[in-house]
Amino acid sequence: MASSQQPKLLAGGNPQIPKGDGDAPVQAFIAAVPGWKGTIARQLDEVVERVVPDVRKAVRWNSPFYGVEGRGWFASCHAFTRYVKVTFLNGALLVPEPPGAGKDPDSRWVDIPEDQFDEAQMSVWIEQSAALDGWHGF
Repeated sequence: MASSQQPKLLAGGNPQIPKGDGDAPVQAFIAAVPGWKGTIARQLDEVVERVVPDVRKAVRWNSPFYGVEGRGWFASCHAFTRYVKVTFLNGALLVPEPPGAGKDPDSRWVDIPEDQFDEAQMSVWIEQSAALDGWHGF
C-alpha cells in the first residue's frame, strides 16, 4: 500500500489492514481508524505496551491482536459504529469479568463508546489476561 493511500474503511469505520505480525501493522490499523475510535485504539495500545512490555502484536481479520510468547493471544480490538470492542480471549477468567459474552465460553469483551475509555480497569484486565494462557489459534 502506498504511503499516500489510506486503507479502505469497512463497516463502522474499521480499517481493512493486511494481516501481518509485529507492531507496524497494528500501528497502521491505529493510524487508519477515524476520529475518537482511533483515540481509543491508541489508548488501548499504549496501556498494553506499558502493562505488558514483552507483548507480541499482529493483525488478523482487520483487528489488532495482543499476545505473550508461549502463552498465546490474550486480547484483540475492532472498531464498530458506536464503540470499540476490546475482546479478552480468556476473559471468563478475569475478575471482574468484562460484561460482554457470547457463544465462546472463554471470551469476554467490553464495548467502549466515545470518551468512556477506563484506563484503570483496562490496565487490570490486561495485566490479568496477559498472565494467563491465551488463544493459540494462529
